[in-house]
Amino acid sequence: MRTDPTPEPHPHPHRRHAAALATGAVALTTALLTTGCDGMSASAAADGAAFSTVSFALGARGDVQLSGGSSAAVEPAGSYSVTAGRAHRFDRPGDRLLVVLRHWPASRTERASRGRVPRTWPPAEAAVETGFLVDTASWVRADLDGHALRWLSRDTIRIDATNATAVDVTQLTLSGPHGGRSGRPVPPPATRACAHVDGETPRRAVLPDVEEGTDVPDALARLNGLCLDVQYATRPGGGRPGTVRQVLVPLAGRPVASAVLPADGGAVPGRGPGDRVLVDPSRPATVVVTR
Repeated sequence: MRTDPTPEPHPHPHRRHAAALATGAVALTTALLTTGCDGMSASAAADGAAFSTVSFALGARGDVQLSGGSSAAVEPAGSYSVTAGRAHRFDRPGDRLLVVLRHWPASRTERASRGRVPRTWPPAEAAVETGFLVDTASWVRADLDGHALRWLSRDTIRIDATNATAVDVTQLTLSGPHGGRSGRPVPPPATRACAHVDGETPRRAVLPDVEEGTDVPDALARLNGLCLDVQYATRPGGGRPGTVRQVLVPLAGRPVASAVLPADGGAVPGRGPGDRVLVDPSRPATVVVTR
């Protein structure tokens, strides 16, 4: 697991700014968990009440709202400033589900409210990742903006809202309980080769064939061979709702470069299915789902 370096006695102004962003997000997270959790009480959760539903409504500027009967099963895991698309390595206890929400820092509220958020973050700017630990006790289904996404148990799911407009709300819903074999799809099998892959060092990988309209489980199975973290985003139009619109595979060497599958406006030489590229494991691959 990556750890942050020891703070310098006199930090650079940019580092102080990034720390302030993260601190503001932590305060926001604490406030919403203290005041915004409706439904099941903490005492009910302690008594072992079955997990039912939790929804995270995420604005592009980090205005997270929780709802659902099992909101008390959620606790904050912290907020961290991240740059150039990199992912923060949250700790996840073995029996919990980790939800990571990527969004604009609260300090950018005025700027974001004037129009559309940029499609990609400039390398010098910091987004924020806010984490939550959810005690689901069993399998749950994750729905993104009303579309079935995947099944989870003692896992991590990442949602990216940095490409949303200032007025968009991205909603992740976890529902359960789901157990046993009937009615539960089998998650994509873990690639054995990924167990010992270095999560920091760029490596060569072959781009899979993922077309627009591919079902999400099929796309995840094809991406599995890249041994990358995955985050999800939604975008309106462009195909059948609930299916994959695009997949962005992070490339090493340039902070925001990605291979786009399928490519916008046609194939890009050297960045299509079957091409061998140098991937950046510090940045998640993004699965964009048609809203």
